[in-house]
Amino acid sequence: FNALLKTLEEPPPHVKFLLATTDHQKVPVTVLSRCLQLNLKRLPLEQIRGQFEHILRAEGIEWEAPALALLARAADGSMRDGLSLLDQAISFGGGRVREADVKSMLGILAQDRLPQVLRHVAEGDTAGLLELVAAMAEESPDFTALLKELVALLHRLALLQAVPEAGDESWGDLEGLRALAGRFHPEEVQLFYEIALRGQRDLPLAP
Repeated sequence: FNALLKTLEEPPPHVKFLLATTDHQKVPVTVLSRCLQLNLKRLPLEQIRGQFEHILRAEGIEWEAPALALLARAADGSMRDGLSLLDQAISFGGGRVREADVKSMLGILAQDRLPQVLRHVAEGDTAGLLELVAAMAEESPDFTALLKELVALLHRLALLQAVPEAGDESWGDLEGLRALAGRFHPEEVQLFYEIALRGQRDLPLAP
């Protein structure tokens, strides 16, 4: 960086520098002070999904809309990661992008059962809950990702309790989520959210 600093101060007229980083704090302040900083935002889910559709249409590849929504959500705001996942999904599905294949590829079959987990909790059905958790465990899910998704689900329920018209199509069955939100007191959702959040920290210690 020190060697670059003088060139940044007085660059040749034919040279333009573009510096890209995911952690600008690692760049010395002497360099940052000589740069015009542009902070790039995460891409919205709709934009990523729209680009998927554009590519698949141009390539003549069949797709299912829910599959693209899952891939766009898994991309987590990164078009590069999203295109990599889309490429994998095309190969995994034998030239087609189908919801069942994408769920299997991403290992999120168990995530679909999380609303049912909360329904058992709402009903106080401990036996049913344990049976469901055992069935989920047989699918060898990524429990860290599963717990993270449970935290997200509880967060969505809290939002729907506060603002019933809130929601996004990427969440899945909105009417089902609104019905589920109505089965809990807001204090219960907050308690479950905090338990799940702390569980993320303690999960590596679980036997």
